Amino acid sequence: MTDGAMLPAAGRVAAISGAGRGLGAAIARRLHAEGFALALGVRDPTRSAAQLALPADGPRVTWHRYDAERPETAASWIAEAVGTHGRLDALVNNAGILRKVTFDEGSEDDLDAMWEVNVKGPFRVIKAALPHLRAAGHGRLVNIASTDGKRIRDPSAPLGYAMTKHALMALTHAARFAGHADGVRATALCPGAIDTELIAGLVGATPAAGRLKPETVAEIVCLLLRLPNQANVAELVVNTRLEATL
Repeated sequence: MTDGAMLPAAGRVAAISGAGRGLGAAIARRLHAEGFALALGVRDPTRSAAQLALPADGPRVTWHRYDAERPETAASWIAEAVGTHGRLDALVNNAGILRKVTFDEGSEDDLDAMWEVNVKGPFRVIKAALPHLRAAGHGRLVNIASTDGKRIRDPSAPLGYAMTKHALMALTHAARFAGHADGVRATALCPGAIDTELIAGLVGATPAAGRLKPETVAEIVCLLLRLPNQANVAELVVNTRLEATL
């Protein structure tokens, strides 16, 4: 699969964090429809499996416990995924939280929680997954960042969240260098506001009518996972509003 053609989905295994609802669920449904096998990392596998209700497909979809606040679950999720499916071709770090932390609001506990889930969690999963992505020869990594990882738009921006998404950008670029020689391609996908529970009630967020649909972002993830090794997409910004630089 090095001739520049789009990579097939059939026979490839994708791991997705936070797949039980919202954007993660949309990504899981889209990749499943494309033909990927899925190893889904969630806090409560039994409950999430019932909520997502993917078509019955035998062993092509497996559920695994992954909780970013439980460091040991990162390595165990990836180990279980490879043990069950025999390989790992793609990783989508989607799990994330948003708490309002600015110079005037929020607490360091809120900031620490976001740092644990949005940065340290992906770091641990990437560390566990990289050997398997390298072995695939065409490993793909997509980190769901944000336009908040590219700039501070205005004083209403959720500063603590933006700090963690800036860090996720750095983590993505480090992974690009770490795996490039072995065919790993990593992308920081930076969407604007997505119409999910994550930004419900967030001051300054794009109004609901102008937000991205989770299915739209899921379609982009599917494309990134199928691009050939010759296509390097380091960052992909998908804004919901007109800005001078994004």
